[in-house]
Amino acid sequence: MKKHNTLKVVIITLLLFALLTWILPCATYQTEYTELGRYQVGLFDILSYQSTVLGYFGYVALFVLVVGGFYGVLYKTGAYRRMLDSLVKKFKGKEVICLVVIMALFAFLTSFAGLQLALLMLFPFVISLVLMMGYNKSTAIAVTAGSVAVGLMGTTFSYNTTQVLQQYLSVELTDLIWAKIVLLLLGVVLLALFTLKFGKKASTKKVDDKEEFIPEEVKSVKAKDKDKDKKHKVKVWPLVLILDLMLIVTILGFIPWNVAFGITLFDDITTAITEFELFGFPIFGKILGAISAFGYWTLVELVTLMLLAIIILKFVYKIKWDDVFDGFGKGVKKALVPALVALLIYTCLVLTTYNPYQLVIYNFILGLTKGFNIFTTGLVVVISSIFNGDPLYAFYSVLPYFVSVVTDTNNYQLIAVIFQSLYGIVTLVAPTSIPLMATLAYTNTSYKDWFKYIWKLLVALLVLAFIVFTVLLLII
Repeated sequence: MKKHNTLKVVIITLLLFALLTWILPCATYQTEYTELGRYQVGLFDILSYQSTVLGYFGYVALFVLVVGGFYGVLYKTGAYRRMLDSLVKKFKGKEVICLVVIMALFAFLTSFAGLQLALLMLFPFVISLVLMMGYNKSTAIAVTAGSVAVGLMGTTFSYNTTQVLQQYLSVELTDLIWAKIVLLLLGVVLLALFTLKFGKKASTKKVDDKEEFIPEEVKSVKAKDKDKDKKHKVKVWPLVLILDLMLIVTILGFIPWNVAFGITLFDDITTAITEFELFGFPIFGKILGAISAFGYWTLVELVTLMLLAIIILKFVYKIKWDDVFDGFGKGVKKALVPALVALLIYTCLVLTTYNPYQLVIYNFILGLTKGFNIFTTGLVVVISSIFNGDPLYAFYSVLPYFVSVVTDTNNYQLIAVIFQSLYGIVTLVAPTSIPLMATLAYTNTSYKDWFKYIWKLLVALLVLAFIVFTVLLLII
């Protein structure tokens, strides 16, 4: 398999987007549709976008690098491999249950709390676990990135994914919630059936301990006698406790408590802590700095959480600082290509935002029919989802103009479901999908091989989505 295939695919995508500026004119919509002419993007123009990319989206690349460094330190504990071995042993003969639970959990967390990028923090762990169970890399990617795509398809209460839809379509999170839940549940079922049917598992083949995604077996110190061997075995439970607490805090941090549910408890607690004064000085506010309350967390807070976890792991497992830095450095090195992929995808986003030729395409497609049509609307969403690797930009690129064309507000709730559902499905294969492309880069999996593996599920999800859209159109 050729190295850095994913990186090449993203670079080609970026160059194709630049080429389109030579073919299509730019257009804007304020109070009316206006074409602005062509603004050809050159190679140095692409390079000039990097300051914007780093300024606005550099934190995503930093997050990916810290995830790599975090796992590099986990390898040094010795407990990480023992934990994986214990899980593999526990689920022996029950691998199907394990995979289904992980897929359902990832899809639900994405749908409910908008953790599509935050879950990258767990991807290396799940990929290692799936591989140690004997499945191939494509199955591991389906369990991780595939679950995120299904979760996005059935988005329910994730405000950070749907806020643009609420703004322009005047819809609420609970509108057609039953339809979103149906899409989520049926999507998980299809993903599980597909993964279990096509996931290759060689039950008779021994797992290769030299596989780069599986940490090396850590031998017990001075294992000359059994008593000493038991004494020096690394304990797993502290690592499990730390990882569980990290997951719980992450979920609490991303659930939109106030925006979606009107719960202000965490806002009040954060305010009370940061404004608490000792002798007239806000001691905790100064120490903690600009801390966000649960419900408003971003990847920046997760970077801090992982760095704190690394420090705790260092003292719990008595790791030397040199080993911590060594492990962190090796992990960061492994995450360099996925981080670069993320930056290039955001470069694509900046290019298409600065040069809005997309609207010309949307104007043509929407002009093919009069008023609202689920198929022309769906096609527009698919194209906008490919051009824009972030749901906020994917929706914003078309919605201001879309609502001027489709003025019948009776269908706006359905339109919101179409936008969020098709965006999620497209992330299953789009070369601008960060969860997918970062995972392909991490596992060094060919984009072509992935597409050949997943296209049947892609078609099944599209058919499911349009069946649901048609039913909704008939009953609302």
